Amino acid sequence: MARRIKAQVKGEILVWARETAGFSLPDAAVKLALDEARLSAWENGIDAPTIPQLRRLAHLYRRPLAVFYLQERPTSFQVVRDLRRLPGTGLRHLPPDLVIEWRRATERRALALELLEDIGEEPTRFTLGAEPTEDPEAVGARIRAALRVMDADQASWRDPDGRTALRGWRDRVEASGVLVFQATMVGSEEASGFAIAAEPLPIIVVNRKDAPTRRTFSLLHELAHLMLRISGVSDLDADAARPPEDQAIEVFCNQVAAAAIMPKSQILNDPRVLSHGRRAVDWSDIEIADIARSFGASREAFVRRLLSFALTTEDFYRRKRAQYQAERLAQAERERAKLGDEGRPRNMPVETVSNIGRPLVQMILDSYYHDRLSLSEVAGYLGIKTRHIPKLEQVAGLR
Repeated sequence: MARRIKAQVKGEILVWARETAGFSLPDAAVKLALDEARLSAWENGIDAPTIPQLRRLAHLYRRPLAVFYLQERPTSFQVVRDLRRLPGTGLRHLPPDLVIEWRRATERRALALELLEDIGEEPTRFTLGAEPTEDPEAVGARIRAALRVMDADQASWRDPDGRTALRGWRDRVEASGVLVFQATMVGSEEASGFAIAAEPLPIIVVNRKDAPTRRTFSLLHELAHLMLRISGVSDLDADAARPPEDQAIEVFCNQVAAAAIMPKSQILNDPRVLSHGRRAVDWSDIEIADIARSFGASREAFVRRLLSFALTTEDFYRRKRAQYQAERLAQAERERAKLGDEGRPRNMPVETVSNIGRPLVQMILDSYYHDRLSLSEVAGYLGIKTRHIPKLEQVAGLR
């Protein structure tokens, strides 16, 4: 029998690759269908994987094979502040899918900077800033002014599910010098999004598995993070238990997002709001849905806004929140039953622009047009087949 050749890799590199991918030793062993003791022996230098086994590690950890032959651990600096919490459980462990989305976002930013450098163009500088001691209403108004979002714009964005509003806000945020991506691997229960406060080209990632109205709120929530120059992973649960400093940040960012999307003056001067008076609990679902839709916001976000102005009660808000959560779960179950195992039909050009963002897609295609990238490189960067590129050009507005 031919002797299997062992890979000449260092155990500390294997440990680094696993840990930076977000896997514990037991979890990685399960994913690799390996005995935990065997994986531990590789990491401790007692044994070493074969080349085929190393390829499996590289696939699981989402690293190029060449990385495993480094002689020492890379010293890349990465701030991942976990601002999520579940009551009574302590800080969550960042799951591998979320770690991979974070890494993917930073790689896309590096690509954008490289493409801009190739053509000698400076990236748009993100200049918006805020302090956590400021009035969130004033910060929300400042966002609207800086992004040039007028009441008439929001009125024109109105649609049944909030997709037009999401697109409108995203276009304005991207124009301010921010890269906006959508995560596709992370469950809604894990995170709503994250922000990377790098300069230039800071990053916002929202969770594509969330409803469009929730993604819009996440987008503005993470924009507030960038204004504070704080990188981190968020959920939008204002009532979750967190350390006091994290809780203050998340409450502030939620309040800023609400103020930007649903300005206080518009809420307080709405005839329907005026007709109900203070601390009203007789709001109908039709009224709530109609006003929320006019802002491109969720029903829960609007009722929370009413509560913040003492226009309803805490009990009414909590009842409505429970109702909306139950309705979302029921709707998701109906969708799963309707679509079956095959899921929704995929439109790769539309998905690509939606997930990667129009600015980066246009940069990549522009480099192709000027012979700086090959067609296969374009397909590789975008994660699609070359046959989809003509349609992608139409979706991205380049044809």
